[in-house]
Amino acid sequence: MIDFCDGFLSYLETQKNASRHTVRNYAEDLVQFLSYLETEGLTFPEGVNYLTVRHYLAYLKAGAYERRTIARKLSALRSFFRYLNREGLLADKTWTAVSTPRAGKKLPTFLYVEEVLQLLCAPDTATPAGLRDVAILETLYASGVRVSELVAMDTDDLDLTAGQIVVMGKGARERLVPLGRFACRALDAYLQSARPYFLRNSNSGAREKALWLNKYGNRLSDRGVRRIVDKYISQVSVSRKISPHSLRHSFATHLLNAGADLRCVQELLGHVNISTTQIYTHITRDRLKEVYQLAHPRA
Repeated sequence: MIDFCDGFLSYLETQKNASRHTVRNYAEDLVQFLSYLETEGLTFPEGVNYLTVRHYLAYLKAGAYERRTIARKLSALRSFFRYLNREGLLADKTWTAVSTPRAGKKLPTFLYVEEVLQLLCAPDTATPAGLRDVAILETLYASGVRVSELVAMDTDDLDLTAGQIVVMGKGARERLVPLGRFACRALDAYLQSARPYFLRNSNSGAREKALWLNKYGNRLSDRGVRRIVDKYISQVSVSRKISPHSLRHSFATHLLNAGADLRCVQELLGHVNISTTQIYTHITRDRLKEVYQLAHPRA
């Protein structure tokens, strides 16, 4: 099965343009399934059918996995099995009858406007690292991009004169995202004063295309961005669990709270289906209810 998995993961990277994060998660899910098959004394692919998958889901449930996690693992297996079917490596198709566990909707975690403003003021802009960090935070909040999209940015993608940046999203879908004046100002300061400082340590020198650089002058990783956000979240004493993705949620929530059209927010976020964007309407309804309870004299 290892050979089959390697071929599938390579297919995800080269043909489906899946992110490193997605490929890593799929690899972990497949290894876990392989371990289960070995424990049950089943061979692959002969031992894979509807009952095998059903028993595996029951095994995961008994292991106290959440429904959302089980659904994600099943999605990884389905993608893997479809790939094997197309390649003629798996004849059985009874697994397609396995239904996905129903998972309750989990509302995204977001920051209030005041909390975002505190976060954006946290970095020390007297240092190159501070200039870079505030530019990263401003860009995440101004554009609503994913962390994977942020770290993939090159300097050529940025147009500060027009106040916009080209973003390569999931499935190699390209979109043009506007940047606010504060983000443009922070980016300009980073490009003028901080990026050249980091570039001195780069082996590529002036040939380095990455927009965001670490202390070694190389492309900043998604893990590096997460560490940066965690650092300033702790400084401003936000008690909730906040991630870089929370700034994306905040971006969408604040736009909708201010009256932005749902379709426009969908385009800005790069969502294929509007149903993905609609989860933010639940948050805005909760906010409206909160305002009503606080403001109405007869509430």
